[in-house]
Amino acid sequence: MYSHEIDYKIIGEDIQIVEIELDPNETVIAEAGAMLFMEDGIQFETKMGDGSQPNQGFMGKLLQAGSRLITGESLFMTHFTNRGVGKRKVAFAAPYPGTVLPVNLATIYGNSLIVQKDAFLCAALGTRLSIHFNQRLGAGFFGGEGFILQKLQGDGLSFIHAGGVVIERQLNNELLRVDTGCVVAFEPQINFDIQRSGGLKSMIFGGEGLFVATLSGTGKVWIQSMPISKLVQRLNPAGAQAHKEGGSVLGGLGNLFED
Repeated sequence: MYSHEIDYKIIGEDIQIVEIELDPNETVIAEAGAMLFMEDGIQFETKMGDGSQPNQGFMGKLLQAGSRLITGESLFMTHFTNRGVGKRKVAFAAPYPGTVLPVNLATIYGNSLIVQKDAFLCAALGTRLSIHFNQRLGAGFFGGEGFILQKLQGDGLSFIHAGGVVIERQLNNELLRVDTGCVVAFEPQINFDIQRSGGLKSMIFGGEGLFVATLSGTGKVWIQSMPISKLVQRLNPAGAQAHKEGGSVLGGLGNLFED
């Protein structure tokens, strides 16, 4: 299914929203609760799944939607459609302060993007959302069970959100080490792994956590300056010591991509 062609505008600086303009019968899909406002003529419907495979049977939709529960997301998604005569607008806001990043999947290698589990905000109808298992993530540490991320596939616009400022880096057969909580998204050909941050002394006294994320290969990666885990720690100093890893894999298999 080809994605609907939608127009958009990013509003704000430190706390951004995305305003999407829909032609008649165009649809945008979004996470439940992300809608900020919608103009008269926009109708919304809660559905099981992303609608990228309209001929998919009930069991297929159930399995697709059920897989979202593994990432901590809702079983359902909301579909917003312009049923009016002219253009109509609907806007979406991220659940915490940061940046809304538009990504045209048609320009991404393989028409797919791997993102942290809570990064997806909204997308043109036709975009497929699925879970992505990275078997390399801390294979020794996690017993080879891998790690769960999200995969976005399609040929249209998708919008993801991140904490703080987003940096886009183009790797050319290079390796980049990143704080484990700061990886937002990367192209599927990029190798993503978790490694020890250094020697024993550095791991204990360095203040950077015991592990770092490594991204290697050729392709694009996106990094956030303030993951929600770090923001929570700064707002709650008393709990910071208990969660010293701040977004790293020690924060429970997942502070790497935790809410």
